[in-house]
Amino acid sequence: MSHQSDLIAADILEYLKQHENKELLRFLTCGNVDDGKSTLIGRLLHDSKMIYEDQLAAIEKDSAKVGTTGEKIDLALLVDGLQAEREQGITIDVAYRYFSTAKRKFIIADTPGHEQYTRNMATGASTCQLAIILIDARYGVQTQTKRHSFIASLLGIKHVVVAVNKMDLMEFSEQRFNEIRDEYLQFAEKLRLQDIRCVPISALDGDNVVERSERSSWYQGQTLMEILETVEVAEDKNLSNFRLPVQYVNRPNLDFRGFCGTIAAGTVRPGDTVMALPSQKTSKVESIVTFDGELIEGFAGQAVTLTLEDEIDISRGDIIVKPDDQPMVGQRLNADVVWMTENPLVPGRPYDIKFASSSTSGSFSRIHHLVDVNTMEQSQAQQVQLNEIALVELTLDKAVPFDCYSKIPGTGAFIVIDRLSNVTIGAGMVVGDAHGGSDSLTPVSADDKAKRFNQRPAIVAINAADPMAIAQQLDRRLFEMGRVAAIATAEQAAVLKAAGLVALVAGGADGADISLAADQEPLDSLIADLQEQGII
Repeated sequence: MSHQSDLIAADILEYLKQHENKELLRFLTCGNVDDGKSTLIGRLLHDSKMIYEDQLAAIEKDSAKVGTTGEKIDLALLVDGLQAEREQGITIDVAYRYFSTAKRKFIIADTPGHEQYTRNMATGASTCQLAIILIDARYGVQTQTKRHSFIASLLGIKHVVVAVNKMDLMEFSEQRFNEIRDEYLQFAEKLRLQDIRCVPISALDGDNVVERSERSSWYQGQTLMEILETVEVAEDKNLSNFRLPVQYVNRPNLDFRGFCGTIAAGTVRPGDTVMALPSQKTSKVESIVTFDGELIEGFAGQAVTLTLEDEIDISRGDIIVKPDDQPMVGQRLNADVVWMTENPLVPGRPYDIKFASSSTSGSFSRIHHLVDVNTMEQSQAQQVQLNEIALVELTLDKAVPFDCYSKIPGTGAFIVIDRLSNVTIGAGMVVGDAHGGSDSLTPVSADDKAKRFNQRPAIVAINAADPMAIAQQLDRRLFEMGRVAAIATAEQAAVLKAAGLVALVAGGADGADISLAADQEPLDSLIADLQEQGII
């Protein structure tokens, strides 16, 4: 939805040209449940004249039915689209809204405040340049305020507006506003937020949202909308370190071969010498092609196709950089991870890892520590549970180029994908490479193997008329299930168990963890016995 302008009726082409050239700001609202996030977004849209008459009529009708705001219109219903959200008065999923003013275009992400939906909040924040942290003036800085501020800092958001909401319920007390502002600023000293501004507002009544409030004459700062329209975000882009993750190799005919992708950082011009990673082949840029024609310069955020002077081998997943400014390339890195699924992150377990345009497999070799986002305290852990954040070490199956997320988010972030369900289960932000060569590698332990193959090392004795045949069938079945076993003699079994494997001993064995009487048992029953004993 675009803003109202007389130019639309007078000269639509000129209006579209002006609209196209406006700068885009992506921001999110976050904070505790009932702090008024959805109401604030509704208020921004309403006071900016961004709501159609039929929408407004529908909201007025629904407001009377829901009845959460008395006789006033419930603007939160504009963004709480799910039935469950309206019934519970909470936001569950991320809702995006678009609007514009005469000065700027905006995309808002309305993110959940509930702790159990922290992963949804992180998803919404991942593409934003500014965060509005709402605080209920009655309760001050809450746990979720700290949690969301920490996640915003973790995701590299540099600009934060602390909107102290429901000031009408505190009679717009300057003292109360100052108390909350000072408390938040003291907490924020621990974070990497660079630009923090505080505004006293009432989202329900519209004070200091778009229009300046007469009830807060002591506040001389900008309204929330004025901040959104003027905050400087163009300088946030990294224009120094050129990175182009190749998403597609375009070869429509024998005379054209271009490398397509969105420039993650930096600038590039025809004639620049570039290098493809990981092959390290170099060439010069011949042209920068876009849908609208060739460019004399490409910069961060643009989707382009590069053609090169030489026919060097570049494939999807490679990164094109400049030879004098290369990213790190390696198989081991440290990263902050936000875990997004009920099944916990377990060190040693294999996962699929996807960077900007490349995919590989890998596993988390260790958990350095968990971070309590409420207190910022660090603690040791064996697993990372749903909604938890941890600093981990990731080991990949092949070397990949990457940057620190704080330097270049586009090449410093990855997602973790479950290998069976193909569902995204985690998001990672690279902190740096895991220093050290082979000397710093720890030996693979039996525990590592047990976690990788989801089994418990054990000696399994098989008693049957033909135990070797049963052992071979069982070995095959375990192999097909992704477990690692080996047929062994009684003397070898202890060694295999100590190495983290399941040793299958045809006949009796001293010290066996389980003995299977296999003569009358089908193979499925033997597997069930192993599962019951926790071996697989």
